[in-house]
Amino acid sequence: MSMAEQPPGAGRDETEKERTDRNLQELLQELRVALPGVQVLFAFLLVVPFNQRFPDITSFQQTIYFITLLLATGASAFLIAPTIHHRVQFREGHKEQIVITANRFTITGMALLAAAMTGAILLITDILYESTTVTIVSALVALMFFVLWYAVPLRRSITSS
Repeated sequence: MSMAEQPPGAGRDETEKERTDRNLQELLQELRVALPGVQVLFAFLLVVPFNQRFPDITSFQQTIYFITLLLATGASAFLIAPTIHHRVQFREGHKEQIVITANRFTITGMALLAAAMTGAILLITDILYESTTVTIVSALVALMFFVLWYAVPLRRSITSS
């Protein structure tokens, strides 16, 4: 059996508790990478309405802005949730369940972040260019996130099963 065919954690000399601890640490480290991105996007979206040109945007742009703001809010909530779950349940013996829930929340949060970033690109592109460019650019950005963040790892998971 090659390394790619081995089950997760195979070849490691660790107990179940050590594996859970390692998985939690890896997940928290990954969140440390993702959170600054969602925080910057969220901060940008919070200041946009205070721009002098904001009152001049179309109804479509206003709707895209609000949906994008809500997506960024959701991404923030889902990506920060694992940290607070860990703090609330600290030393209660629920670490494995925290890891499982945190993994689901992180995947959901990253999907919301991808949607928010796509929404931000849609909004900015709609302000700068015509509808054909808006459609093409937004579709390509959404496709990029889907392929890089989901299709590639899912394909790897399917082919290694």
